[in-house]
Amino acid sequence: MTLGAVVLTMGNRPAELRALLDSVAAQVGPRVEVVVVGNGAPLPELPDGIRTVELPENLGIPAGRNVGIEAFGPNGQEVDALLFLDDDGLLPRTDTAALIREAFAADPGLGIITFRIADPDTGVTQRRHVPRLRASDPMRSSRVTTFLGGANAVRTAVIAEVGGLPGEFFYAHEETDLAWRALDAGWSIDYRSDMVLHHPTTEPSRHAVYHRMVARNRVWLARRNLPWLLVPAYLSTWIVLTLVRRPPRQALAAWFGGFWEGWRTPCGARRPMRWRTVWRLTRLGRPPII
Repeated sequence: MTLGAVVLTMGNRPAELRALLDSVAAQVGPRVEVVVVGNGAPLPELPDGIRTVELPENLGIPAGRNVGIEAFGPNGQEVDALLFLDDDGLLPRTDTAALIREAFAADPGLGIITFRIADPDTGVTQRRHVPRLRASDPMRSSRVTTFLGGANAVRTAVIAEVGGLPGEFFYAHEETDLAWRALDAGWSIDYRSDMVLHHPTTEPSRHAVYHRMVARNRVWLARRNLPWLLVPAYLSTWIVLTLVRRPPRQALAAWFGGFWEGWRTPCGARRPMRWRTVWRLTRLGRPPII
């Protein structure tokens, strides 16, 4: 199985980017081909053999990663699977690529693998980085219903069948949109605790657009993918959860502004999942109302 890797960067972390690329190059087995996409920024000096794309403007995370996919041919068809890695991450093990090949080879229905993200200093995995509701044990691998955007591997056959990431999302929930489409097409998603990406502990709210994008894209996600009967249940649940978390007033105002923006603006093509997919998500422990 041939592997490629897509790394998106703003060009502001050259040392971390170089360390990540070195960790990819250190993987045992066949070479992992890498493309680095400069998202609206010039790229720093990179090792020989790295493919590069410099975009004149910041297209956002999903659209930028889609450009990286196409650097491997239409739908990434030059390789069998693509790793998507954060530019400030690091693969601490040299057998991660081998584990990915083994996992995909052992299960032809496995479409996406999501890695365990751990802090490089403490080894701690944040709850939000375990993509299931029962997140207390990050060392337990399992089937899941979504994946982590900067620490995963996706079969290019999935992308060819259901399409890439939703570029219009710019930031937030693009992984769940792709995950739901993949699950509806019959693919499976695994969380693997033994496939590790080291990444400094951060809070998503560090991004200025976080609260608005999270709310807007949550509405878009529902409008694009859920049967209409489930849309109010899903969005009502998230309104309640947001209020319970008691964000600062300014953040809450941005959240509700994004929520209404999600209703007023186009969300892209609507392809509601089948009810059997709803049941499948429910059996996996995460019905699509939360």
